Amino acid sequence: MSDDARAALLTRLFDHAPTFPPAQLPPAEALAEDRRARASEHAWLLGRLVWPASKLAELPQDEGRALAVVEPGIERQDEALYLEGVPLDEIVERGARAKIRCGGEQVPSVEELAAFVRGCRERGLVLKATAGLHHAYPTAGEHGFLNLLAAAVFGDEEEALRAGRGAFQLDASSFRWDGRAADAEQLAGVRASLLHSIGSCSFFEPVAELERLGLL
Repeated sequence: MSDDARAALLTRLFDHAPTFPPAQLPPAEALAEDRRARASEHAWLLGRLVWPASKLAELPQDEGRALAVVEPGIERQDEALYLEGVPLDEIVERGARAKIRCGGEQVPSVEELAAFVRGCRERGLVLKATAGLHHAYPTAGEHGFLNLLAAAVFGDEEEALRAGRGAFQLDASSFRWDGRAADAEQLAGVRASLLHSIGSCSFFEPVAELERLGLL
């Protein structure tokens, strides 16, 4: 599937955070849900298991799972360090990556999220988005994950983030929006250089959205 635009855009996109709100599953239930995701037909969309540093002792050593370990304001993935709530220029100076929370107590406006994506692009920063991205398109005060992907791929960030249901098309050949198209090579480049992943407490909810839209 290396030349498939769907694979280039969506492979390992969703980091699974089942112990975090709103799911907040206890560790044993969270692991069971993650194992169910790994066994599903769409496991190729599954990224890392996001796990609190405070609960590492409750994670079996033989789980064999790639992790993103979270502390307040910090997320570690192997050698990569993601910083939240830190000025982008400081993140560049520290050789880290940027993280933004798109849901929870404070949801960034379209303008704020657009400025964040644009700022990361201009500085060559890799970013991760988390929280509140359960739906493909904006709904009930939440941003859409397809909109965020389009903002990263095509630019015109504010317009992309505001686009309504049905604005984007995705198949094996390309990801398309408003007369523009990005092929697998371009999409893989964006995933590697700008939008690394999206954290979600649910894996099956965003996957079900993609299925309902006929994109999987």
